[in-house]
Amino acid sequence: MRSKRIVLGICLVAALTNRIPLYAQKTVVDSALLDRVSELEKQMASKKTGEDHFMVVGLTTVGFASNKTTNTLGGVSTSTKSNSFPDADNYEFSPMFLWRHGKSFLMEFEPSFNNNGLSVNWADISWFAAPALIVRAGYFVLPYGTYAKREAAGWINKLAPDPMGIADMTPTDYGVEVEGGIPVGSTKFSYDVALTNGNQLNPDGTLTSGNIVDNNNNKTITARVGFLPLSNSSLEVGISGMWGKVGDQGSPNQNIMDNSYAFDLNYVKMYSPILLNIKAQYNIQNIGNVNYISPVDSTQTYTFKNQTTASFVQCSLRPVGAAGFMKDLEIAGRYTVFNTPSNSTFGANQHDITVGLDYWLTWRTVFKICYQAYNGNSTASKTLSSFTGTTTSDTFFVQFSIQL
Repeated sequence: MRSKRIVLGICLVAALTNRIPLYAQKTVVDSALLDRVSELEKQMASKKTGEDHFMVVGLTTVGFASNKTTNTLGGVSTSTKSNSFPDADNYEFSPMFLWRHGKSFLMEFEPSFNNNGLSVNWADISWFAAPALIVRAGYFVLPYGTYAKREAAGWINKLAPDPMGIADMTPTDYGVEVEGGIPVGSTKFSYDVALTNGNQLNPDGTLTSGNIVDNNNNKTITARVGFLPLSNSSLEVGISGMWGKVGDQGSPNQNIMDNSYAFDLNYVKMYSPILLNIKAQYNIQNIGNVNYISPVDSTQTYTFKNQTTASFVQCSLRPVGAAGFMKDLEIAGRYTVFNTPSNSTFGANQHDITVGLDYWLTWRTVFKICYQAYNGNSTASKTLSSFTGTTTSDTFFVQFSIQL
């Protein structure tokens, strides 16, 4: 109604000024009407707390990566070298569009240009129903562990590369979500539960997610419960689960389940003058037994125990209590293990060690130099996979990341 009154007032002014004759040094206009229109224009131009508000933020990560990889098969080793700018594995430009509708609703949309393609990180609407209750619907990151949802952004991650497998095992999907927190004395609990379309089983035993049309009549439940046992909230431990059918409706595999679990830890504590930050997560994914069609002979089938595990532990130290530029430096290290199913077409036992030195220009702007040493041993079926050897690689990263 307010906007309609403003438009009506402006139209009246236009009508008056156009139709009433003008004389030298004299204008016949209702001064009270002009004052009213002026006041309404001021109100429209000013921002009111609790009314609609639009904001554009986002993040950018750019860098350089130089890599040397050695594959060994049957005692014969071959090496390849590569480099990329701006680090094709980690480059990202992601503006985030936020629209607040009143005090209770928030719409989020974050497109992302990365890996030479345009995608969407999330697109959802949140209803802040109560102080301890947020209801969300749309396309969002599932509450499975904490890395993908809280720590993967370049300006938050202490190291340039992601820990192997961790983010890939946390889908982004369509559905509804409920989350919040509950204080219990000096401790706190957080909860996050989502109901989504779920993963879909591929012909080789891997999974895909983020499909707007479900492949079966079952929905997937993903939930995480976090516990902060200390009054200063310096420690959080969490447990997550994901349960849902992944087979196509009407197929022999329609009742095949994905039962996945994750355990996470985050510890941040000041030991003057050093700020200590420890993060860890362990994922385990179990998919029911399936007879897969052989990729080399369609008349044959094969099966394997479809279990995947991924874990990492990370530690960083920053002398925030020191003087000068030293307080802006941070050293970080991470050990990651990623094991995919033996006797599949993609089986491997992998681990890497990553170390880095960060320089924080501001609390959300960081420059990183990192080195990663990787070792992988194929456990794939020798009759189904073209490579069953070992792989080692050394990668040097230079990265800049900013949150806008």
